Amino acid sequence: MNSDLVAGMAALVAADVPAEVLAVRGDVVVVRVGDVVLKAHERGTDRAVLAARLRVAGDPRLGELLLAPAGPPAEVLGRVVTAWPLGVPVPQDVDALPLEAAGRLLADLHRFGRADFAGPVPPAGARPRMERAVHDLPAGPRSAVVRQAFDTLVPVLGDADGDTLIHGDWHLGQLVEHGGWRLIDVDDLGLGDPAWDLARPAALFAAGVLDPESWSRLLDAYLDAGGTAVERADPWARLEVPARALVVQMAARALSAAERDDKPLTEAQEALLDACARIVSEHEPIPRG
Repeated sequence: MNSDLVAGMAALVAADVPAEVLAVRGDVVVVRVGDVVLKAHERGTDRAVLAARLRVAGDPRLGELLLAPAGPPAEVLGRVVTAWPLGVPVPQDVDALPLEAAGRLLADLHRFGRADFAGPVPPAGARPRMERAVHDLPAGPRSAVVRQAFDTLVPVLGDADGDTLIHGDWHLGQLVEHGGWRLIDVDDLGLGDPAWDLARPAALFAAGVLDPESWSRLLDAYLDAGGTAVERADPWARLEVPARALVVQMAARALSAAERDDKPLTEAQEALLDACARIVSEHEPIPRG
């Protein structure tokens, strides 16, 4: 980790307050300075596109849904940095997860669309995020099955665009308590297919990582609040392909992180690799060549 980067980030807020590093995930560095959280985004982040996403996140109409940024993007040592109010993350205890609140929050976000904003709204980054994860896979036989699972998606992904405002990288870890539950990490916020926002918990459920009761609580709360991503009678009609894509994405990220950090996969990550193998066995991959 670059200590000069951390110091430069902290100086954006207060030079005399020590910075606490909260997370380092590949290129991404998150630090706390007092009651402000600063995030150095991935190298190559398009500052103009991110600024457009932040403009949407700061819309007062979304104030009870999204945590509003504390200002426009800055630059530190060539890295795009954003500042946010400090929030309290979701509890680690599975039984205490705010599943119903999360479902309602997501349904309310999906009420907004292209016509609700005067300025341009970028396309959501959900599908490009998944494709980057596959592109960044390390070499090896375990990566091969993830690539094969990705190949099954090529003929069915279609156009991921849409007119609904979606988070683009939605999961329960993207909630914090700040005057109520709020969504954070708007790097992929934009217009798209709302089914992609349910795809990660759906993928975890399909892989056996998320228990059926938790999945049902989340999905029922979303639908009861008027969520439009899926139909109650057959949610998997719209979820199957995005959920398959998120299995691939999470498995790819797990393998990349394991190699980077020289750590073994967790039981949940192994389950995602097993799910990739099932995808390959159940769907015809597109041959490479």
